[in-house]
Amino acid sequence: MQENSGSFSIKNWKYDDRPREKLLHKGKTALSDAELVAILIGSGNRKESAVGLSKRILASAGNNLGALGKQSIKQLMEFKGIGEAKAITIMAALELGRRRRGEEAIKENKIVSSASVFEMMQPVIGDIPHEEFWIIFLNNSNNMIQKSQLSKGGITGTLVDIRLVLKTALEVGATGLILAHNHPSGSLKPSNADKQITQKLKEAALSLEIKVLDHLIITEKAYFSFADETLL
Repeated sequence: MQENSGSFSIKNWKYDDRPREKLLHKGKTALSDAELVAILIGSGNRKESAVGLSKRILASAGNNLGALGKQSIKQLMEFKGIGEAKAITIMAALELGRRRRGEEAIKENKIVSSASVFEMMQPVIGDIPHEEFWIIFLNNSNNMIQKSQLSKGGITGTLVDIRLVLKTALEVGATGLILAHNHPSGSLKPSNADKQITQKLKEAALSLEIKVLDHLIITEKAYFSFADETLL
């Protein structure tokens, strides 16, 4: 949908207030979140500009880009002026941002603390609505060899195949393992199942001289580390 040719049209704004021109001449950091979203959608609706519409979309997510990224295409399309194509564009842009954060966190692939594991895994599982269990395989220098999803849907609802974990560890030459899963509820308290699977993997790996170095429970903004809390 094109914007009304009246006062809400971007072409009638002051030159410096137009998001595209502002980014071009002042740099990307000069733009607000709403202005960046406005560039993505290109136009608003008959009653509001692209920036005005973007401000309302952001407000619906508490002005939080992470929360906005959780919205579905259907939810975004509830805003007048946002069709399927624009909704997909917004979702794709936010997903690229999420992936970029994950890549930056593992640029050197070296695990130096529980915080570095959180930075690596939060973009992957921190804000998804279901539970996933991941394994990070490390070498002697604590550099990540690879990370793999082991189960989806919850530890209690999905069998964690310890033999598969150890088979993969031997194949890739890992000497250390870090376990990570998310709690969509936001709770950081480890369940009995969390503790049991940690202990089982630790004991099984030890027989192959592979160490379980940590187990992180990850939420959108925080984490719980078994190692930091001396539960390993």
